[in-house]
Amino acid sequence: MSTIVVAYSPDEYGQVALARAVEEARLRDAGLLVVNGTRGDALVDEHFAHADQLAEIEQALATTGLPFEVRQTFGADVGDQVIEAAASSGAELIVIGVRRRTPVGKLLMGSVSQRVILGAECAVLAVKPD
Repeated sequence: MSTIVVAYSPDEYGQVALARAVEEARLRDAGLLVVNGTRGDALVDEHFAHADQLAEIEQALATTGLPFEVRQTFGADVGDQVIEAAASSGAELIVIGVRRRTPVGKLLMGSVSQRVILGAECAVLAVKPD
C-alpha cells in the first residue's frame, strides 16, 4: 500500500491539507502519515500541535477507515522533516497547506512549503483554504 504524507499544522492550512490528503488517500487506496514538526521550540511554536489537538486528529482519521500514523518530529528544518518522512516511508505524494507570504516574510521566516516543493523526490500537492 502506498503512503501519502501530510505536512500538518494546527491551523486552517493544516486542516485543508489533512482533508485533501484523506480525499487523495481514498482515490489512491493509500495510507496516511501525518507529520507535525518543529525546530525544537515547541513551547512557543504555534504550528506544533498539542496532545489534545493530536487526539482530535487521530479520532477524525479513525472514522475514515484509512490506515494512518501521526508523527511529531523535531529538527533544524521542518521542511526537511517532512521530506525525510516522505523518503523513509516511500511516499508517493506529500500534501501541504500553503499561505501567502511577502518576499521579506519568506526571507526572515523561511518557507516550509517552498522547501518541500523544491526538495521532495515525490509529487507535492499544495493546497490552500478557500
